[in-house]
Amino acid sequence: MSVQMIQQRLLTYNCKTDIEEQQAIREITQEVVLAALGRGDFFKHALFQGGTCLRIFYGLNRFSEGMDFILREANPDFQLKDHIKHLTDELAAYGYNIEITDRNKADATVKKAFLKDDSIGKVINLRHLNQAGSMAKIKIKLEVDTNPPSGSGHELKYLDFPFVSSVVVQDRPSLFAGKIHALLCREYIKGRDWYDFIWYTSNRTSINYDFLTSAINQLGPWQGQSIAVDKAWLLNELKRKIVSMNWKQAAEDVRHFVRVTEQPSLDLWSKELFLGQLDKLK
Repeated sequence: MSVQMIQQRLLTYNCKTDIEEQQAIREITQEVVLAALGRGDFFKHALFQGGTCLRIFYGLNRFSEGMDFILREANPDFQLKDHIKHLTDELAAYGYNIEITDRNKADATVKKAFLKDDSIGKVINLRHLNQAGSMAKIKIKLEVDTNPPSGSGHELKYLDFPFVSSVVVQDRPSLFAGKIHALLCREYIKGRDWYDFIWYTSNRTSINYDFLTSAINQLGPWQGQSIAVDKAWLLNELKRKIVSMNWKQAAEDVRHFVRVTEQPSLDLWSKELFLGQLDKLK
């Protein structure tokens, strides 16, 4: 019966290609993982954040790969493995044979684990992936920042698949602040960041400047400079970034994470487009 739930959930995606089907199965798996984490006390300690959070709970129209979390309060002794050791049994009920790989280093601030499965594609019917060949192994990276910037807001959200569960997530102003920090401080081009930027600005999302200020001063080129981030400072730095970007490269990074019907809009990515979005910043 539980396997049938996965099958029915996949049908609701109405996938058009093998890539969309692969992304949909990954997202369904992410929801099962979240629900399983909600059975324990994980969300008493952590907040869900990042692109997958934005996708599942706030309606971002792109797929995402990893699952990112931050602790509510810094705790260098936090152990992710203590909270995910039960996932193997939880996911087995839905047809998964999950392999968990702990990638933690003793002194690492960000705790990491990888979930891998190559069995779900053998027990559900796939419209596109079976035609394209055998399904690739599902890989989901879990990361928990044990020393996050201060000042994040949060709210309680609910999942109704595969069963009703609660998840504590960063609120949208804090998520936007974290995304802006990535836009300004990431050392490589990640088009998915800029796709999300369009989503935030189009939805007139406000910015948690306290959380952004803490992040800017904690990690990146302005680390330790005691910068008080305000709108004027932010507009200036975003303009610098936008005019220096290779927008064709950025668009290609995100192409496989959006549906085929939306991909033509990526050809419009340009300096002018993103400078225009700055007018929507609050």
